[in-house]
Amino acid sequence: MNQYQDFASRRAWMVENQILGRGITAVPVVTAMSRVPREKFVRPDLIDCAYDDGPLPIGFGQTISQPYIVALMVDAMDLTGGEVVLDIGTGSGYAAAVIASIAARVFSIERVPELAESAAQILAAEGYDHVVVRCGDGTLGWPEQAPFDGICVAAGAPVVPEALKQQLRVGCHLVIPVGSAHTVQSLRRITRLSETEFRDESLCDVRFVPLLGEQGWS
Repeated sequence: MNQYQDFASRRAWMVENQILGRGITAVPVVTAMSRVPREKFVRPDLIDCAYDDGPLPIGFGQTISQPYIVALMVDAMDLTGGEVVLDIGTGSGYAAAVIASIAARVFSIERVPELAESAAQILAAEGYDHVVVRCGDGTLGWPEQAPFDGICVAAGAPVVPEALKQQLRVGCHLVIPVGSAHTVQSLRRITRLSETEFRDESLCDVRFVPLLGEQGWS
């Protein structure tokens, strides 16, 4: 078995056991998780751990999230195809790739310049040319590209940034961990009901690195 076949089989096992096995069955999400080569988005020295059931370090104090959590967050946005999505906390670019396997356009923001540059290069090399990555303060969103049909935040905030709520299209979802910077957070799904009304749901407990920025942790 060559390396490509080995990773393909591991990916299939991951989808069967970590995604479908935990109740995520939405076809767009399962298809995306089946297609994106996670091994391309992890550090070379951790490539054999690419489909492990947990997060992995990517440098600069950041991590690539557990596959199940990526699937859960993408699933919570209720994407069906054709959307424009804002991805906060690009990291290695894996979640952006999963989202881009469903959405029409993905705008992704990473605060660490080295990670932003690396992710942009990997995404381009893997053919995700409808993902745009920039380095900046994710808590402020990307106002010139708003409104978004979904917003996914891969870092824990003290509160939901108002800038992100205002950049969400009515009827769409913002998925974000909220809580302490150093302990368990609550993964929230914020749905914009109208120009002034939002619904806030708690999905599960999670643990993410802190969301740093003007409307996050200082």
